[in-house]
Amino acid sequence: MKKGSDLLVEALENEGVDRVFGVPGEENLDVVESLRKSKIELVLTRHEQAAAFMAATHGRLTGQPGVCIATLGPGALNFSTGAAYAHLGAMPMILLTGQKPIMSAKQARFQIVDVIASMRPLTKMTRQIVSPGSIPSVVRDAFRVAMEERPGPVHLELPEDVAAEEGEDIPLIPVHPLDRPVAPAVPLDRAAAMILAAKRPLVMIGAAGNRPRLVEPLSAAVRRVGLPFFNTQMGKGAVTGGSNLYLGTAALSEGDYVHEAVAAADLIIAVGHDTIEKPPFLMRNAGGPKVIHLGFQSANVEQVYHPDAEVIGDIGVTMTGLADRLEGKLPEQKQTLELRQKILTKINARAEEDRFPVTPQRLVHDVRAVMPEDGMVCLDNGMYKIWFARNYRTHVANTLLLDNALATMGAGLPSAMMAAMLHPKRRVMAVCGDGGFMMNSQEMETAVRLGLNLVVLVLNDGAYGMIRWKQAVDQFPDYGMTFGNPDFVAYAKAYGAKGSRVTSAEALVPTLEAAFKGGGVHLVDCPIDYSENTRVLVEELRNKVPDVDLA
Repeated sequence: MKKGSDLLVEALENEGVDRVFGVPGEENLDVVESLRKSKIELVLTRHEQAAAFMAATHGRLTGQPGVCIATLGPGALNFSTGAAYAHLGAMPMILLTGQKPIMSAKQARFQIVDVIASMRPLTKMTRQIVSPGSIPSVVRDAFRVAMEERPGPVHLELPEDVAAEEGEDIPLIPVHPLDRPVAPAVPLDRAAAMILAAKRPLVMIGAAGNRPRLVEPLSAAVRRVGLPFFNTQMGKGAVTGGSNLYLGTAALSEGDYVHEAVAAADLIIAVGHDTIEKPPFLMRNAGGPKVIHLGFQSANVEQVYHPDAEVIGDIGVTMTGLADRLEGKLPEQKQTLELRQKILTKINARAEEDRFPVTPQRLVHDVRAVMPEDGMVCLDNGMYKIWFARNYRTHVANTLLLDNALATMGAGLPSAMMAAMLHPKRRVMAVCGDGGFMMNSQEMETAVRLGLNLVVLVLNDGAYGMIRWKQAVDQFPDYGMTFGNPDFVAYAKAYGAKGSRVTSAEALVPTLEAAFKGGGVHLVDCPIDYSENTRVLVEELRNKVPDVDLA
């Protein structure tokens, strides 16, 4: 005889789960006991939201769903932001929540909310498990749904009495390979013909092109075809190596230097663009480049994105098929590649300026200097995200993790913790604004308890900097965006971590180097000067003149 909780944990083991993140409650105690007797590690966090961010990042980095657990009511509702983060970001994840018994109601409606209803708009699927006998099939289906395109979160609710109920041993359902449809020859031939007919084709790599399994086929196809490319924020790093075909990242929707290449193109091949991202460029109804959408699914038709042709199927196979049709047949895009150097030169201007507090350009330059090619930088959300998207060069896939979908604050530290757990031999850095860091700073204790090697760089400006900047750009009075901060060095030490403070621009690199070499969890408090936001992102871009005429 086995309890429902035993069947659940065995089903998780069957899926290859080795960790579950969360804050269990009374309604999860049978599951906790089953986990204790299993090979799965229960990673206790200090808030359910952080557990969900960690599970989502596991899915993002591995392609296999991360799993998190919480109790009913308040615990389950604390998963909401993490569920939305995974849903918009296409990260496979399983959320497990408890519930009061469904066969009796001895506590009436204490703590009960309709979690199934609350999770419905935030997940791909949400189900209550009503009998132990259904657990193996429900769990297998949950993992299948979470992983198939478009990936995302699945929620399962396990009532307390179902978890405790004993019954016959139910056989597990074997995991089978998840195959994806392949595009037919006709749309591939059509796309190849459009590319061959174009004078200045340009590749754009979006979020769905940045799946772990696509790294090799996508990188190989881009090199074989030889077309210049740029990427969206969440497509950054999808092509490995320091390619001389890379034009930049569309950190803004229009008006940046990379948009000179977009404006000059007559065809854009959008690889895996997902319109959950802030638009990387704005399609016009007339006069702009034509667009071919390559994706696992048809494009969402938006005011700013309405492709002229589509190739729907597994992106890796599609890109290989296009490379087979185009390799050696396209002329070198000399003018576009000349523009590339001018774009990158403009973007990297003032990268070594020694003003203090440090400028965003100097910050990105110095972080890149201390990170090896496989080092992982995990961003929270704030003004610095735009600067990292524009200026930070990646050479290995999934080494700059940022969120341009939900774009929530508070995810930077938990995502970096997950990266450090998965890649303990790499350098891992969380980059957080002071506002975002404080939203989940309690997880410093979790990171210390887990013995992680992790540098947490806190950018200190005493304000919600991005909104304050936008407030100024829109000519509103400076109001309601500033706050006081704790002594971050002392705060880190209170959790058992180490702490350092940057006191000059030239001290940033040695401080970060010392933090990495010292090991453990180390917080670095770095004051930042965001006055460059207006000078570069408003005044300079507004007044810029295109450097190259490709007409």
